[in-house]
Amino acid sequence: MAQYVTMTKLGKMLAVWAVVAAVFPVVSASAESKARIVRLSEVQGSVQIDRATGGGFDKAFINLPVVEGSKLKTGKDGRAEVEFEDGSALRLASDSEVDFTRLALGDDGQKFTTVQLVSGTLYANLHPKKAGGKDKTGDQFLMNFSRESLSRESITVSETAHFRVKLTNTQATVAVFKGKLSATTPSGQVDVAEKHSATIDLGDPAKKDTFTIAKNYEEETTDAWDRQQTGYHDRYVSTGGSSLSSPYSYGVSDLNYYGSFMNCPGYGFGWQPYFTDANWNPFMDGGWMWYPGSGYMFVSAYPWGWMPYRYGSWAFAQGCGGWMWQPGSWNTWYTIPPVVKPPKRFPMPRPPLVGHTPVMVGRGLTANPAPGPPRHLIINPGSAGYGVPRGSVQHLDHLAKTMGQTSRPVAVTTARPVSAQPPATGTGTRTNSAPTSTGRGMSTGTVSTSAPTRSAGPPARR
Repeated sequence: MAQYVTMTKLGKMLAVWAVVAAVFPVVSASAESKARIVRLSEVQGSVQIDRATGGGFDKAFINLPVVEGSKLKTGKDGRAEVEFEDGSALRLASDSEVDFTRLALGDDGQKFTTVQLVSGTLYANLHPKKAGGKDKTGDQFLMNFSRESLSRESITVSETAHFRVKLTNTQATVAVFKGKLSATTPSGQVDVAEKHSATIDLGDPAKKDTFTIAKNYEEETTDAWDRQQTGYHDRYVSTGGSSLSSPYSYGVSDLNYYGSFMNCPGYGFGWQPYFTDANWNPFMDGGWMWYPGSGYMFVSAYPWGWMPYRYGSWAFAQGCGGWMWQPGSWNTWYTIPPVVKPPKRFPMPRPPLVGHTPVMVGRGLTANPAPGPPRHLIINPGSAGYGVPRGSVQHLDHLAKTMGQTSRPVAVTTARPVSAQPPATGTGTRTNSAPTSTGRGMSTGTVSTSAPTRSAGPPARR
């Protein structure tokens, strides 16, 4: 059984964590070696992650922090997305692996990102920030995809670009959907323009590292899924009338899809998820995950649960429906978010005292099922979106209003998935059961796990 700290020891530990928070999670330091932490924002089917803890690969869950040295790989039915601070995203198709070899900040706040595509297919939708002055450099993104340690095949992106890289034993194929990029091999460098593709030979010794440029690209089966995810972010990142003033964009689209912003008298500007009730609190479902240099972090099980657990604070506003997230503290990356004005006798979230083993809370961490046909879901009061895949149900706000009026579960059908069949060859512009509960207990989207220990989630008490 997991052990927890006493209040006396907790005070001492919090003092230590305050120092750690000032050194590790705070993103305003000027050293180039300053670490960054990004978000595993989507997990579908079989996905594994190496969190750079020394324990190798383990089951992946939504909202896990991705740090320098992390590795991510998908199985035959797996797909995954990693979201960066500015809303840029990397997406892995099935049977793929990528290593995050560098996640760092520069002296002027520019972001340095280097990833290694080990195998399979990787999509990138990037929005690097340009240099702010003559003597300054902007964000830098480098993708290596060589299968040999001494080779130097890579892609460099310095401006907005959306592209795909497919790596096999004999070649790498780059397709640019939007923007442009530079591909480099030991034999030279070439710019690949929008709606063009480049094939790099990696197998034939006589042709090794040679480029073949085409003024089109062939469509892949998973291109439709990538477009669907891109469309979700494009649609919801700017909707909801949130007026959220934040230097970060990762997780904003999920906030707008799964909840709403408001002004609460006595508390000010805040956000609440849909489908909560009097018994819900933001720490009742999730898990404690250990990371080198930071110790245990609380990871939320909710699909929107990134930004509200890394910045700002949670407050209990009884006159405004209960718990709400108050944005802010953008210069501090919290491992455990502050709690303001909790109900009487509310048990504060406390990390395990010893060990590195994941500890699940309540229903535990989640991953979405592999893509399949439309499914029937029952969204229960108090579920807060748990088990609802992003973008799969239309008009969550309307459903939440209905539930608020009736206090009864709502039955829905998920959206039809993207086509599993590849369209024809691209020409430059693209060529184109029983209901499952999402209330208490097991729900669609829950990945059961026997290895981590579990602790009960703290109930909200008035």
